[in-house]
Amino acid sequence: MEPEDENQKILVIDDEANMCHMLAAVLRKAGYEVDSASDGQAGLLQLQRCTYDYILCDVKMPVLGGMDFLKAAGDLIGRSTVIMMSAYGSIDSAIEAMKLGAYDYISKPFKPDEVLLALRKAEERERLKKENRLLKARIREIEKDYRFGRLVARSAAMATVFELAQKAARFSTTVLILGESGTGKELIARGIHSEGERAAMPLVPVNCGGIPEHLLESELFGYKKGAFTGADRNKKGLFQEADGGTIFLDEIGELPLALQVKLLRVLQENEIRPVGDSRHTRVDVRVMAATAKDLAEEVKRGQFREDLYYRLNVLTITLPPLRQRPEDIPNLCRHFLERFNAKMGKRIEGIAPAAMGALLEHSWPGNVRELENVVERAVLLAEDTLLGLEHLPPSLPAHDRGQPGEAVLEGLSLKAAQRVVENKLIRQALEKTRGNRSQAARLLEISHPSLLSKIKTYHIGD
Repeated sequence: MEPEDENQKILVIDDEANMCHMLAAVLRKAGYEVDSASDGQAGLLQLQRCTYDYILCDVKMPVLGGMDFLKAAGDLIGRSTVIMMSAYGSIDSAIEAMKLGAYDYISKPFKPDEVLLALRKAEERERLKKENRLLKARIREIEKDYRFGRLVARSAAMATVFELAQKAARFSTTVLILGESGTGKELIARGIHSEGERAAMPLVPVNCGGIPEHLLESELFGYKKGAFTGADRNKKGLFQEADGGTIFLDEIGELPLALQVKLLRVLQENEIRPVGDSRHTRVDVRVMAATAKDLAEEVKRGQFREDLYYRLNVLTITLPPLRQRPEDIPNLCRHFLERFNAKMGKRIEGIAPAAMGALLEHSWPGNVRELENVVERAVLLAEDTLLGLEHLPPSLPAHDRGQPGEAVLEGLSLKAAQRVVENKLIRQALEKTRGNRSQAARLLEISHPSLLSKIKTYHIGD
């Protein structure tokens, strides 16, 4: 009988030298490393020097007995499994030992196999405890929500985005945020600002595509009195308003070429020149920019300056569209429900399975913003405590056509919704890999046996 793990260490505490020698011989033969101590006090000194997997401790000893050893050892025992030994065993003493942290109790005299059996039971217990800890940690990892600023997600893709954004928040580096319209680019920018050293200073958002071109320069950099007709006073620009803080240039791809040159100077020299002024003014502004355009392609077409592109592209964060992370939809719905319940004084408790199915099947061209609007509309229309298909826009697919996952959406549950998502993603992975299950498992980032189990659960390919 050998221990499951190599180099497991045992401390034998007994005042009988013959007992210590016998146990050491038996245990070393079984593959354990063994140290001995002649009483509880010597055992405490050993625990201060070394960590043990198991402790075999006699009850009656001079200087410091077994029960007193348990009381005195306290945190020194740590995760060591303690087995008490006594020639004067009784149920009461066994119970007392258990209360003090011992795992088992064996009576002297005993055969060597009895000790090894007790250790085997203890090893099995420790193995199960370890598996339980790992399983709980895995469940917490699977069920946890990722949050950054006002954004909430569960997908691995968004967890990566949040991790990168958290790192960006620690510095004043220029950040370029890419993603389709409605993916939450401004929310990421606000999160980075609020998590960073400039949080107490202003964040000034600017929609570069929403300001007329002839006004954009004066809006960004300000102007001097008399610079043009109607300029009857000096006016600070948005860069000066953001001084010490952050300016967020949304839709940077819409910035006219003439202004791109001036923005490049701001990034390089940290100074601006108001319209009509002959002098430059220094500013301390962190710049974050965002666009739904492919700036590299815009550079090739001559619509965006290459030097400005590389100056902005110091740290790039790309937000995936919602259609690529449907596992986030149930959590986003819950988040929006809480917000709109509070805003409208409603008490919507959840979303009916058929309605959730429709939300999961939709391609979401407007991304998270579209989902937010759909949930707001549904909460406004709902008279009951549950959102149903009738509360969703007609443009969303009705989930009543036998789509994959309908059978598992029984009941009002995020877990049910998660099963629908799993079913859908597994089918997509198998289709993409032409049925190659090993490749599909790698795409899904799960083990091959786990994929086979889920294929069987969802009756895929039957």
